[in-house]
Amino acid sequence: MTNQVATREESAIQAAPVHNDASAIIQVIERAALNPDVDIDKMERLLQMQERILAKNAESAFHKAMTQAQTKMRPVVRDASNDQTRSRYARLETIDRQVRPIYTEAGFSLSFGTADCPIQDHIRITCDVSHIEGHTKQYQVDMPLDMYGMKGNQNKTATHAHGSTMSYGRRYLTLMLFNIPMAHEDDDGNAAAQYRAVTPFQAGQIAQSIKACPEVTQKWFSEMYGDPVNVPRTKFDGLMAQLNKIIAESSNANTDS
Repeated sequence: MTNQVATREESAIQAAPVHNDASAIIQVIERAALNPDVDIDKMERLLQMQERILAKNAESAFHKAMTQAQTKMRPVVRDASNDQTRSRYARLETIDRQVRPIYTEAGFSLSFGTADCPIQDHIRITCDVSHIEGHTKQYQVDMPLDMYGMKGNQNKTATHAHGSTMSYGRRYLTLMLFNIPMAHEDDDGNAAAQYRAVTPFQAGQIAQSIKACPEVTQKWFSEMYGDPVNVPRTKFDGLMAQLNKIIAESSNANTDS
């Protein structure tokens, strides 16, 4: 009799739709708890089943809310300049101001932190994305300490490098987890629509030049653009001139040695 009662209650939960209201699931558990023929082991199985269903519902709500939030996200404008690399980037404040109202409205909260990183001279930056329905997903990125310029010269103290790397990592993770592209110029909100990347031929030229550059320049480029196809068309001429200069200087240094 005990097994029959427990089986009936388990079957009732399994047959319930995934998106059933939590109170309806709890009612099934309560009926089983009031039945003297249900032993503790069977009750634990019912509670575990309830936890799995609630966790699945929370995960489903998380993904639904993420989709809704991303449909409202727009490209973020690069509104600040880096004098060391002669490039533009989006400040953390700019990104936060643009996306926070959207993701909080969808029920999300972000919590940044750090974790042990297996790569030397890198910082592992983490972000717990929690949804109001109870599901949390962690994202992470391993960032090299930002101590050197694109020519390999140290241009920051250790403290400054740590803060710069953390800021860059938070910007990168926020854009990554919401799949937000970056526009290039600040144009009173119209930059995203006017943004154009380099042509495939220009991307090939950049790729060839990058291969001829020192490793530190290749790493800088990867962190800045990721791939040649992401370089804004308006930056092509200046970037190629910069890369060619670095290639020439590197070649002269190798000749002298």
